[in-house]
Amino acid sequence: MILAGACGTAAVFFVVMDAYEKAFVAAASGAVCWFLNYRQKVRASLPMEEEQSSEDEESDEEVRS
Repeated sequence: MILAGACGTAAVFFVVMDAYEKAFVAAASGAVCWFLNYRQKVRASLPMEEEQSSEDEESDEEVRS
């Protein structure tokens, strides 16, 4: 989240300096960092699905034989 904020701040700085290409890259990088942080938080809040995947593998073996 800190990196996303730093990229946003850099984007504002680049806009003030009239370097719009660099501002776009900094803003896009900040958005990607924010999205990945949000995704990690959502994945951590979801229950583990390891038990379900092992049950699915067993049912696939039963179907094949």
